[in-house]
Amino acid sequence: MSHQIHQACVEACNACADACDHCASACLQEQDVKMMARCIVLDIDCAAICRLAAGYMARGSEFAKQLCRVCADICQACGDECAKHQHDHCQQCAVACRRCADECRRMAAA
Repeated sequence: MSHQIHQACVEACNACADACDHCASACLQEQDVKMMARCIVLDIDCAAICRLAAGYMARGSEFAKQLCRVCADICQACGDECAKHQHDHCQQCAVACRRCADECRRMAAA
């Protein structure tokens, strides 16, 4: 039942993780990979914590709210970095990150 209570947040976390994985992979194919380094690192961190947060919510962990607060901060940082780059994959990732940050903040405040 707990996974249904926070379904919107779980879905946002999973979608964000997928977008971050795609963005990191696409960034590695860009001409100036060094310029994309911070984006790639944040994509990897963001994808990992989003998947972790989704699992915590699905299990109804007593620590889900605390983890979602941290997840929101990482998603915000990743989204802010991705938004600096004009590549489609970065722009799409920024949208997913910001949506996830909003959902995580909403879930943590509930």
